[in-house]
Amino acid sequence: MRRSGYTDLPLHGGKVPPWLYERMGKLGRAIIEMILVEHGAAEVIRRLSDPFWFQSFGAVLGMDWHSSGITTSVMGALKKTMNPIAHRTSLHFCGGRGAASRRTPEELRILANRQGLDGHELIRSSRLTAKIDNTAVQDGFQIYLHSFVITDAGDWTVIQQGMNERTGTARRYHWHSPDIKSFVSDPHASIYGEPMGTILNMVAAKANDAQQSILSFSRDQPERLLREVAKLKMPDHHDVRADDIHLKRLGSILFLAHETHPTHFEDLLLLQGLGPRTLQSLALVSEIIFGKPIRFSDPARFSFAHGGKDGHPFPVPLKIYDETIAFLRKTVSTAKMQRSDRKEAMQALHRISVSLEDSFKEEEERYPEYLQWERSQSSKWGGRTVKDDHKSSSADDQLSLF
Repeated sequence: MRRSGYTDLPLHGGKVPPWLYERMGKLGRAIIEMILVEHGAAEVIRRLSDPFWFQSFGAVLGMDWHSSGITTSVMGALKKTMNPIAHRTSLHFCGGRGAASRRTPEELRILANRQGLDGHELIRSSRLTAKIDNTAVQDGFQIYLHSFVITDAGDWTVIQQGMNERTGTARRYHWHSPDIKSFVSDPHASIYGEPMGTILNMVAAKANDAQQSILSFSRDQPERLLREVAKLKMPDHHDVRADDIHLKRLGSILFLAHETHPTHFEDLLLLQGLGPRTLQSLALVSEIIFGKPIRFSDPARFSFAHGGKDGHPFPVPLKIYDETIAFLRKTVSTAKMQRSDRKEAMQALHRISVSLEDSFKEEEERYPEYLQWERSQSSKWGGRTVKDDHKSSSADDQLSLF
């Protein structure tokens, strides 16, 4: 069994306001449904188990691009919106934060009985992944969120998060069932994050002798540095800086949306009624759906779809967000047809934005200019942040991140 990786994030508390949480659920569901149509349920599981894709997914939904809160809000929103349609998607979301995480075994037991799956093995997998990340790998992070997502066929991913109050950081762990061979011999495909010094890892392949020694009451002390592979460490700063993003990729999308009229591309005629700013969001959403894994090395770039609730890189443009949801919902409703013009338009949008990168020359000095322009248009697009809610909203109607 191999964990697919983990991510280090600044530990952010606070609330997710209802106006964002509801939209995250709607857009997240539409994106997942499009991936289901295009690739199937097993691919959804694989993508959720990819820490780079997951962070990019959370950013495109309007959460703070580097925040630990992405995990709580994304998994909560998906569980709320996806479980009611599980009968036709074959995807089931179990567990969650705090008390919800402790209900995971019972949820899995009920699901297994209904779907004819091996409930005992699923519950065992859930408990072992939590035990390994919380105890067997002593890296200083205590698990407070445990989500288990499974298909009707039995493929699953575990996404869980721990906090380290001493360092003020959170660490999100991803597991992917098809990669798992053993829970006690290198179960992690990769463990990455900020080096924390020497870490006790009792499930490494090289710790087999140590495991046997412990069983025979040996005095040997099994210690080794955790293997660091695909590394994703989000910075502490809230603002999105030029070196946080792949400027050539972002620049080609901005060029396509704002400087190249869709009529120049026959495939994009169906998008002609949409404004340039909505095209920008749709181009980034289309990459989440159709992009290859290598495209998600800079999750911050995806915050340029719908901003962030903390105002970085700009306030969440609610009118643009709603137009994106409306277009994608209509696309999902037609995507199951043998030929869907809307789906093909989304695919073309992604294909053309990628092709433009070959000839696009990024100009880093223009980046602040673009940010200023986006912020100047914010009021026109219904731009909103959590700061706007402090006087008008009660904490009771917002999702707590812890």
